[in-house]
Amino acid sequence: MPLKRGPKSGRSGNYVRSGWCANVSVTSGTIWFSRRDRGPRVIHAFVFHNESLQPIEKVRLSPGQAGLISGWGIFTTVRISRGEAFAYERHWRRLEKDAAVIHLPMTYTAARIRVHLHEVIRANKVTEGCARIYLVYNSVGFWQSAEQRPPVDLIIYSAGLPEHREIVRLALRAHGRHAASPLSGVKTISWLNNVWSIAEANKEGFDEVVMLNERGEVAECTSANIFAVKDGKILTPPLNSGCLEGITRGILLEIAPEAGLSVVENSLRPEDLYSAEEIFISSTNRNLISVGEIAGHPIPAPGPVSQRLNDLFDAYVSEYVSRRLASAAR
Repeated sequence: MPLKRGPKSGRSGNYVRSGWCANVSVTSGTIWFSRRDRGPRVIHAFVFHNESLQPIEKVRLSPGQAGLISGWGIFTTVRISRGEAFAYERHWRRLEKDAAVIHLPMTYTAARIRVHLHEVIRANKVTEGCARIYLVYNSVGFWQSAEQRPPVDLIIYSAGLPEHREIVRLALRAHGRHAASPLSGVKTISWLNNVWSIAEANKEGFDEVVMLNERGEVAECTSANIFAVKDGKILTPPLNSGCLEGITRGILLEIAPEAGLSVVENSLRPEDLYSAEEIFISSTNRNLISVGEIAGHPIPAPGPVSQRLNDLFDAYVSEYVSRRLASAAR
């Protein structure tokens, strides 16, 4: 199956496979970032850290940042389209909600972080791509250093859109999500469960993983929400399944009725997926992607519903960005 750039960018040509990424080395109690060319998923040259925009090799993170070491922090990935941060307001609302759950002090405002985000976009000359915003709690746990540091570290960086297949294969993992956990649905920087799950699936030739909760219900994928088309309805797991309240998921719930499509939050089990007319997944960087197989079970793909919704979502992105650019030009 061919590789496909993430959301439509209006550009053609070869994929960029060189640039910057985080290559961490520890010297004299300090973590430094340095340049390293390593394929398409690389961080761009300039990073915003706390109060300033810096070349990535100058950014310093300390082993004494207990939140960094223990994973006490939150993040979000923002789509960049025509140089604009798409749906930033929705990302901010989720960051505020997640911060309240994990008791992370919000020492920055939405407006201030948006300004810094656009500093990164301009410095790295990002037209089509993505950015990550991290908030890391420093004053937690026992293993802290005595050096001066802010209560919360802000880190913002950008990268190109990830490549993916037009039709993907999904593995299945039991107990991938714990719906009863108080941290269920919080997008924390404790991301091992996700990256480990997908790394194991990749070894078997799968592109993503359907994560089941403790009740055996479908929750989501490691970094995408999941939808099933059955009997003319689009079904997606409810938030109490343990899934993340994805930005693209939320927009699809709002705009689908405009196209005469019904999206219903409904508990799903693996057998519901196997018998579906269509399956697709959604995420910030990849819009909607059709699923052709789940754990050995073939799924018809691509399907007309997912294609129609993808076109509708593209139009929504374009309209949002056009409004933002027009407002900025006044």
